[in-house]
Amino acid sequence: MYPQTEKIKNSWHGLLCSVCVCVCVCVCVLWTFQHMGEFNTQQEEPTAPHIRLVLAVQLQPFKQSSRQYFQGGMRTRGDTMGITSKPDSPTEQSGKTSGGKRLHLKLPKLRGNKKGQTKVVVTDGHGSVSTATVECPRVPLTFEQNLEQHCLFEACLQLIEREERLSGQITEEKEVSRLAKDRGALLSLVELILKKSFSPGEENLEALASALKAICQEEQQDRLWAQRHEGAPEWRPSHWREHHNSTLRRLVEERMDNAETPVTPDKMQRSSIQRHICGMGKQLKDDLKQVVEVVKGCYPPEFDICNFYARLYHRAFGARLRKITEFGLEEADCTTLLCWVNNYYPNILQQQELVTEINSEALGELLPKEVLENLEGQHLSNTEEKLQRFIKEALKKEEEAWANGEEPERSDGCFISHLAIDVIQFINSAVESLSLLLRDEHKVQRTACLLENFLQSFTKFQGEVMARSKSNSKQVVMANLHCMEQLRDFIDKKRHLFPEDVRQRCLSAVTAMKKSSHTYLLGPMHKELKPQYRTLGTNDWLRKLLFEKLLQSIESHIEDLQGLTGSCHQELMGQLQYDVTVEYVRRLLKGNVKLKDKEKQEQAARMVTENGKQLHQLFTEAGSKEDWLKDILPNIAEVLRLQDLPSLQLEVASLGAAYPDLSEKHISALLKLKTSLSKDDRRKVKESLLDGRTDTSDGDLLLFFSRVQIR
Repeated sequence: MYPQTEKIKNSWHGLLCSVCVCVCVCVCVLWTFQHMGEFNTQQEEPTAPHIRLVLAVQLQPFKQSSRQYFQGGMRTRGDTMGITSKPDSPTEQSGKTSGGKRLHLKLPKLRGNKKGQTKVVVTDGHGSVSTATVECPRVPLTFEQNLEQHCLFEACLQLIEREERLSGQITEEKEVSRLAKDRGALLSLVELILKKSFSPGEENLEALASALKAICQEEQQDRLWAQRHEGAPEWRPSHWREHHNSTLRRLVEERMDNAETPVTPDKMQRSSIQRHICGMGKQLKDDLKQVVEVVKGCYPPEFDICNFYARLYHRAFGARLRKITEFGLEEADCTTLLCWVNNYYPNILQQQELVTEINSEALGELLPKEVLENLEGQHLSNTEEKLQRFIKEALKKEEEAWANGEEPERSDGCFISHLAIDVIQFINSAVESLSLLLRDEHKVQRTACLLENFLQSFTKFQGEVMARSKSNSKQVVMANLHCMEQLRDFIDKKRHLFPEDVRQRCLSAVTAMKKSSHTYLLGPMHKELKPQYRTLGTNDWLRKLLFEKLLQSIESHIEDLQGLTGSCHQELMGQLQYDVTVEYVRRLLKGNVKLKDKEKQEQAARMVTENGKQLHQLFTEAGSKEDWLKDILPNIAEVLRLQDLPSLQLEVASLGAAYPDLSEKHISALLKLKTSLSKDDRRKVKESLLDGRTDTSDGDLLLFFSRVQIR
């Protein structure tokens, strides 16, 4: 081609490009003003510089392309757009690149996204796409667009701006009605967003936060109109905070009414009321945790939203529980309800996630006092009735076994009874359950006091067993001793369950039963040993080896007392040692032997000391743990041995200090054995008894001589 032809061709290309750019600019301007017109009745028209800036940013690629066409000389359109091709290529004449590709420019939208960015998309006509992001000023959305995108705060600001523009002016009713309608639409959407407070998703949380900002803005506008005192539109004050509160109240009530019933393995064993109560409780727990962990972050602090939701759920839960109680409850339903009111629900509020956010004390009672007391009274009566029935049946079973001549069960050769264990388990289980369901400790103690009634029945049964002396009575008494030990331990360890007066009466009843059982088991033995007891403290006792025969008889009877558990056998042997020692001292102080001189007195002292050692050894080997009894006979022997008055006075004073129940009668009877002692000396020695007495607490008393009767 000739150079002139080439210049003409390039001129035509430049002209065509300029025309295209002008057309594009005109289309964009017309589109912009068309959409800007939608705002005219709602907001101020964008300024010209703003429009020019948007167009300048978005049409920058077209301006650069046009400038390159007119200034590029021999450069081709492919070079201008960043695509190289040969100057003489046929592509230049057809508007295509050397690769047969045509360039297409998609005009960007003038309304940017939320971040104020616009994307320019370039395609080559064969599916290949490239994009470029251009930062541009954000164009305000219309009111309808803000509602559509849940930008409720921005929509609220637009309405307030329209409201301010209309105030103080003579406006058409149509404009006011339209504003009121738009306000209603916004409020409806705010309420809808509030109802979705528990719906997961970041978009819902953003919408909730925007709705709450709109509510705060409306409240502020209410306050501004209140300060103006006149000219307020008919919708002021709007009370959107109250709308918020009522919406959440309805939301909570709907969620509690539609709470899902938890699926548990024992579902078929629960009544519909039990499942409904558990479902509401679970809904309350899950929702409060979500409020604290998620919803709270959307709210301004002044809403105190955690405590607000806690109050709503507290009232809703309480109201539904009250309604349930109006129709009367079966025992299982009553138990479930009390468990939630007095145990589960308070524990939920004390969970680590909630306790720092919710003031549980300010919530008050879940149920009215009279309703709760009626429910607790019903449950307490049913529990006591059931407990009494169980105890009665357990005791009746023991009575029937004894009446039928059955021996108690043996364990390791010892007679045992499960009566005490059964009764203790019944009472303990009832008390533990009541402790969770009842808040009044005295009501719980009332149930534990049923043990006193049982002990009265048990004592009556024990007395009948000992009175009739059937072939199995001895074995039953031995087994019952094991029961008494278990009951005593229970009363001591669980003393907090009993009022002190009831606890003392129960312990006294157990002690009396144990004492009567020991008497029943040891009485026949003492009766057989009575002839040998008579020889103690006589002249024959000093001359013959009568005491050894007594020891042999005692040992023989001990073998007949096998069958007791370890601790019961130990206590019985201790009681036997005590009884034999008391009988020994009583026989000695009767004065059947006269010790006229020092030799006789020393002989008697040696005999008493030796007998004391033999008794202690025998009963220690038998299982007795009453070590304190071993000193009594040696102390008496020491009084018999001493001859000078000061030593006697000192020894008697020591005895008086060690045994507070040692009386002057006991000392007088002991000194009468020493016939060589004058009446005046005996008086002086008795006076020393009072000198050795000191104040001693009841726990330190060793009572022995009170059992030794002196005539």
